[in-house]
Amino acid sequence: METEVAPPPPAKKMAEEPVVDGDELSPVEQVRLTVPNTDDPSLPVWTFRMWFLGLFSCALLSFLNQFFAYRAEPLIITQITVQVATLPIGQFMASVLPTTKFRIPGFGSREFSLNPGPFNMKEHVLITIFANAGSAFGNGPAYAIHIVTAIKGFYRRKISFLAGWIIINTTQVLGYGWAGLLRKYVVEPAHMWWPSTLVQISLFR
Repeated sequence: METEVAPPPPAKKMAEEPVVDGDELSPVEQVRLTVPNTDDPSLPVWTFRMWFLGLFSCALLSFLNQFFAYRAEPLIITQITVQVATLPIGQFMASVLPTTKFRIPGFGSREFSLNPGPFNMKEHVLITIFANAGSAFGNGPAYAIHIVTAIKGFYRRKISFLAGWIIINTTQVLGYGWAGLLRKYVVEPAHMWWPSTLVQISLFR
């Protein structure tokens, strides 16, 4: 008697891989190997951990770099230090903060939590950006602080706190302003790459 061979079961559909636009693929091999082209929009970003560690890191690096700036051999603490240190701190906060959800008056039915989940890469990146601003983008103290120092220390002129604060903050955010205005040309194109940032990105991963 002939035995009928049962047809093979239908193959399971493989999970669809995210489709990456060709314009998003960098022509530089080092960038393709280091920078991911996908995004997970479900990861929380504006968390209590991010704001607390980011603002604290920015203030701490700003104070320390300015404190050591007047030494004969100034000590510069860059954002790499914060990037390495905040990873275990963020994971520790994720393990001890309460997960209870609450509502804030004025925000409708939206629920908030001090601990929305595990500490993720997006929080880590934003904390490092905060710290980068506090360390004057790796240059130590704020660039315009030398202007205030020269006015008061060498020219013996008075400058109000408000005027000094405005000039320092203006020069600090000038880079972000130019990056925003020229985002279409220096940020979004895949062929524009910045070698100095690849080391930090590899640390995040």
